[in-house]
Amino acid sequence: MKELTTTLDIKASPQAIWQILTDFSAFEQWNPFIQSISGRAVQGTKLEVHIQPPGGQGMTFKPTVLVAEPEREFVWLGHFLMPGLFDGEHRFRLEPLEDNRTQFTQSERFGGLLVPLLAKDLDTKVRQGFEAMNQALKTGVCSNSVS
Repeated sequence: MKELTTTLDIKASPQAIWQILTDFSAFEQWNPFIQSISGRAVQGTKLEVHIQPPGGQGMTFKPTVLVAEPEREFVWLGHFLMPGLFDGEHRFRLEPLEDNRTQFTQSERFGGLLVPLLAKDLDTKVRQGFEAMNQALKTGVCSNSVS
């Protein structure tokens, strides 16, 4: 089991951030890491997600939404080829702070037989992808003045 977590504060409400996070049709315009998502942010539904880590190989997978709690948390669980080989539980968490700010946390818990072989790329390329997405989200929310 391996886990990556990135966190930053954004000067915007959880509502404004949730709106951007769940507007999947706009991802290709602003998101350098998760370049596309199709589906709905509804518990139990399947998504189709395409990621592109910096300097890494792109990947498309079809996770199941585990949690879709508006303005608080969005979680999906995906598998590479089959469960137990390389599984990822991806989580976005929004925590309101004072002064119309939100703490945004993006994390993923990885499990499966391939995790030890991919650990270096997870620590570098995937982490860089999380950080790039976080910054793009922060820049987009702040520049749109959707506070």
